[in-house]
Amino acid sequence: MTLTSGSFVQLTNKPDGTYQVVSLDDASDSCWVRRWPLARNGSPPFSVPLQHVIPSVAALR
Repeated sequence: MTLTSGSFVQLTNKPDGTYQVVSLDDASDSCWVRRWPLARNGSPPFSVPLQHVIPSVAALR
């Protein structure tokens, strides 16, 4: 799986949600994501391990 900033993904522990990749951190093998669609007041990014990230089913259609 090739991830880039802006990619849409799902999380293994939250498979019903869609998240947008904000940035990748190769040094810690993690990435920063935010909930999609964005909330009216923004969606704060948070870090998740790359092994918990899967391509979004919606993005594959």
